[in-house]
Amino acid sequence: MRIAQVSPLWEKVPPPGYGGIELVVGHLTDELCRRGHHVTLFASGDSQTLADLDAVCPQALRLDPNVIEPHAYHILQYKRVLEQANEFDIIHFHMGYPALPYAEMMTTAVVHTLHNGFNPESHEVFRQYRNQNYISISDAQQQRVPELNFVETIHNGIAIEDYPFVETPATDPPYLAFLGRFSPEKGPHHAIEIAKRTGWTLKMAGKIDRVDRCYFDEQIFPHIDGTQIQYHGELSHGDKAKLLGYATASLFPITWDEPFGLVSIESMCTGTPVIAFGRGAVPEIIVQGTTGFICNTLEEMVAAVSQVTTLNRQASRDLVSRGFSVSSMVEKYEAAYQQVLDERWSQNGHRVTTASPLVVVS
Repeated sequence: MRIAQVSPLWEKVPPPGYGGIELVVGHLTDELCRRGHHVTLFASGDSQTLADLDAVCPQALRLDPNVIEPHAYHILQYKRVLEQANEFDIIHFHMGYPALPYAEMMTTAVVHTLHNGFNPESHEVFRQYRNQNYISISDAQQQRVPELNFVETIHNGIAIEDYPFVETPATDPPYLAFLGRFSPEKGPHHAIEIAKRTGWTLKMAGKIDRVDRCYFDEQIFPHIDGTQIQYHGELSHGDKAKLLGYATASLFPITWDEPFGLVSIESMCTGTPVIAFGRGAVPEIIVQGTTGFICNTLEEMVAAVSQVTTLNRQASRDLVSRGFSVSSMVEKYEAAYQQVLDERWSQNGHRVTTASPLVVVS
């Protein structure tokens, strides 16, 4: 199958540290290539991929201090995809609602994976384009906008081998981990409060976007003492896996309906259970009392810290291996692509199969 993957330009594929969308796009793209598909990745020029790379900017926009109008590059990217659309059997956007008007211009089959949540403005845009093909990353996300034409829910997957299993967490000192973007919806202020109430060391890492700088400076930075509350910056993948793996538990105190939460399966893959608020996709990811604790209040999260040491860390690893691997994710995407193409076949009289090179059955 000839497939286009269209990734945001803000981070390279895969990201050096934090960047959930780009990590998923990287795994999906490379695995499709390994399975014999002809894939073109539209992404920043510093991306690393097995696919043909088509780039309108030399490096990730977030890392380029010379970029004044980042959205201009996305317009150029959409134009490039539009110009080449007829060269593909299916075009897979990971861009959210800005891609919708361009997708409507294409005669090639298009599918959108929705990686983000919805606000009233974006919800209305999606509603106007409700008949395009959508893939949700959790059932919870799909339930927020049931009027859209959803092909399937496909949970994100990670490369199990990239997250070494840690049977025994650190003891000198034992610590809790918070990994994620430092923004109010991720709840790092709750993580700090949990650490202070329990007396545990808290190791925090992740990026600080410009829009969240004031929040970080006012609500996070004053609590960082370098001893009990530690901030380790934006980590490489290897350091991220170590931070999660040697933690006794990861905290996921989100304050919004997170569509997925990649850090949860990254943590569980290393063997570290997760203590989380039960919003968004959390109940689809964490098995209560087995791979972590799903809580409704801050008090419940505090109480869960004393219980988490009783959990079997291998159970967390096994859950991710069974349900959240790259292989499992890509198999479902292949089936979704075929479903979209079959529906087009019913409309125009020929069927495109997933064989590579392209096979057309009249």
